[in-house]
Amino acid sequence: MAGLLPFDPIEEARRQWAEHGWDDAADGMAAVTSVMRAEQVFLARVDEALRPFQLTFARYEALMLLSFSRLGSLPLSKVGQRLQVHPTSVTNTIDRLEAQGFVRRVPHATDRRTTLAEITDAGRAVAAEATKAVNSAVFTATGLSAADLSELFRLLRKLRRAAGDF
Repeated sequence: MAGLLPFDPIEEARRQWAEHGWDDAADGMAAVTSVMRAEQVFLARVDEALRPFQLTFARYEALMLLSFSRLGSLPLSKVGQRLQVHPTSVTNTIDRLEAQGFVRRVPHATDRRTTLAEITDAGRAVAAEATKAVNSAVFTATGLSAADLSELFRLLRKLRRAAGDF
């Protein structure tokens, strides 16, 4: 990455937006761009923390979802719903986790049309270790106070609800 800039480029873009007559959109542009940049920052940090475990964030999320489920398994359709991803992404994620030995596909006990993703002991072990790494490197090291984090979550939740996320 290039050296640090002596100014905030998003603030400068906001100023330029206003200067060019888009005052009504300047704050929105700055907020959206800031969220997108923050996602890049956090994703890079999460990827770095998960790399030693040969996990992507998508695979980590699926492992954690399965580990939190009552029986350690969920129908593939529920995995997609809860992770808010397309069925093709679920298939790809479960395929990779299965190849790593962290998940197995099992038939549903009462519904022959349904396949379950079930976390293995190896999957539970790697999820626990990966969680220690992500908690330490990212989730407890955001650079924001507890109050700021609560407020940020509240505001983003409001945005997600307005967008029909839930």
